Amino acid sequence: MAFRFHIAAAILALVFTIVHASDPSPLQDFCVAVPDANAGGVFVNGKICKDPKLVEPEDFFFQGLNKPGSISKPLGSNVTQVNVNQIPGLNTLGVSLARLDFAPYGLNPPHIHPRATEVLFVLEGTLLVGFVTSNPGMNMKNKLFTKVLNPGDVFVFPQGLIHFQFNQGETDAVAFAGFGSQNPGVITIANAVFGSDPPISPDVLAKAFQVGNDVIKKLQSQFWWDNNYP
Repeated sequence: MAFRFHIAAAILALVFTIVHASDPSPLQDFCVAVPDANAGGVFVNGKICKDPKLVEPEDFFFQGLNKPGSISKPLGSNVTQVNVNQIPGLNTLGVSLARLDFAPYGLNPPHIHPRATEVLFVLEGTLLVGFVTSNPGMNMKNKLFTKVLNPGDVFVFPQGLIHFQFNQGETDAVAFAGFGSQNPGVITIANAVFGSDPPISPDVLAKAFQVGNDVIKKLQSQFWWDNNYP
């Protein structure tokens, strides 16, 4: 009996920990974000709440998502983000979206969203997409889940897993993504590893990737493009 009590207590402790770690559920209709931390108001999930009496329709509004982003950069892709930083009214609501534009053979390089699952919908073109699982057991490899998407297709990328989208067609491609967070965040793997400031020690990266220091230094010396724009 005592053993079962301890197991139950451990499970309850775990559940309460998970609940505490997730975004709080809104206790009011909305909490429009205020960028100025000195503006006063209620501090909720990283943002100051605007006085409800001062909230306007523009706080829930964004325009221009019908316009393609620039795809002239070397990656050949552009991600137009629409999150709490563009629509303050998204604060605490747990949703956001983005438009993805691709030139022929354009790439949205391997990256993760630390705070959100992504649902991708292809509007135009053909995209090769995929995600890689987290580290499995000993002597097992990370598994790649990949699919070729055509207009009308939808694909899900689980929260926190490395994923990518590549236009393997000869025409432009357009997709829209929904996220389960008002601020999903993005970490582009190559940029973070080889373009950090200050740089990671070449000795560390050479050991991790099992290559020579000269290869690492060459990678660290080049410019790493960012294709995510507000």
